[in-house]
Amino acid sequence: MVLASFAMAGLFAFASAGEPAYVGATKCKMCHLKQFKTWETTKMAMSFALLKPGIQAAEKTAAGLDPEADYTTDAQCLGCHTTGYGKPGGFVSLAETPELLGVQCESCHGPGSEYLADDKMSLKNKSYARDEIISAGLIIPEESTCTGSCHNDKSPFASAEDVFDFQTRKDEGTHDHIALKYPH
Repeated sequence: MVLASFAMAGLFAFASAGEPAYVGATKCKMCHLKQFKTWETTKMAMSFALLKPGIQAAEKTAAGLDPEADYTTDAQCLGCHTTGYGKPGGFVSLAETPELLGVQCESCHGPGSEYLADDKMSLKNKSYARDEIISAGLIIPEESTCTGSCHNDKSPFASAEDVFDFQTRKDEGTHDHIALKYPH
């Protein structure tokens, strides 16, 4: 079984029985290489590094944070700087789930083990139906996907001057939206 082989290879942590698991961006990359390449250099992809001491010290100081502190194990930070933290099959720690560092595909599109199954969106089934993978758990992000989890007043960096604009962030920040090769 494909999921078992990925688990044995350490590519993602399993969720509880019946819960979809996070598979990590490397699994998505297999079919969406162009999108992956445009994402991997974004702030979202590199967001975990921001939790390290000395990184963006001025911004941390302005937000009232200690710029020399190590926030890489801080539960208040990990939910927005990793994929699936605190959720079944999501990020646990740098040692246990390094494949889920940063804000990856599944942070916006939901845990992929169900919709990336061989009979749905996969290398074996390139002509899947979009509505079928949505019913299997794929999320088409909207503004509440972002503001409900991270881009809100819980962030120490949120301020009246930094109003989250979904359309601008979508256009400038996640990945290029490249037309898919096969119709869905």
